[in-house]
Amino acid sequence: MSESPHTSSPVPGAGADSPRGADGGPGDGAWSVDAPRRMSFEGPLTALRVRVINGAVNVVGSPDPATHLDVSELSGRPLTVRREGGTLTVEYEEFSWQGLRRLIERGELPDPRALDHRAVVSVAVPDSVRLDVRAVGADTVVSNIAGPADVKAVSGETTLVGLSGTVRADTVTGRVEAHSVTGPLTVASVSGDLTVVDGTSPTLRADSVNGDMIVDVDRTGSPADIALSSVSGEIAVRLPHPVDARVEASTTSGSLSHAFEELRVSGQFGMKKITGELGAGSGRLKASTVSGSIALLRRPSSDAGPNDKKVL
Repeated sequence: MSESPHTSSPVPGAGADSPRGADGGPGDGAWSVDAPRRMSFEGPLTALRVRVINGAVNVVGSPDPATHLDVSELSGRPLTVRREGGTLTVEYEEFSWQGLRRLIERGELPDPRALDHRAVVSVAVPDSVRLDVRAVGADTVVSNIAGPADVKAVSGETTLVGLSGTVRADTVTGRVEAHSVTGPLTVASVSGDLTVVDGTSPTLRADSVNGDMIVDVDRTGSPADIALSSVSGEIAVRLPHPVDARVEASTTSGSLSHAFEELRVSGQFGMKKITGELGAGSGRLKASTVSGSIALLRRPSSDAGPNDKKVL
């Protein structure tokens, strides 16, 4: 392992600050980082775990087999960096995602920005890594990862770019944006909004209490399976042209609109629905909300000008 000259202390019992295995590669070890620092880890890495409060997390996949960690800002309590076999962990030791989330949802925890933590962490990892991020009050950006990615946030924004593995994103109040995600995508939100741009995921599952959803679908080669659900949030979906999908969209007290002659609207009092088949009907689009509105729009054809391909 190579590093910058910034100082840090080994965690008691973890061994030397820069251990190396018998084969000359880096061995297991743990370091307490209390100041900005850069660290590089050689040898295979299969999993990355990050646990931070406030600040920012940036993870980018790279064909480089080495892993590079940059803690560019740090205040409050130190971070622990730990390598155990193929897993690298960057965290606050006392971080408990489930406990913090329950307290925040019940209104028993102050704004995360008031907590004595802040870290800006950037990691370049092999693009096949398995990713697990937990962030409270920190914005998270993940790009170019082919392995599975699990990102959970309380109030920070989550941006996912060019991910091709299975992706799950959970948020309480933070916004989730997915750009050119080609792997299966699942999003769960309490009040955070969801925006999907140039979506080509084979499956998309999104559930929210009152967050809005804007989904721009750009999958024309094979049918997609999309299911969106919200209690009071609005849902807008832009579908490619041509498209193959069985459509079922419903709302109890919101409004419905669509841009497809093949679809029909039924119900005037209580539950209202948009149903029908587009093209061969081999894909699926299901959207439901209790009091929010639903709009189904047509995406310009692939030979349209660049200005016609913007998200809603």
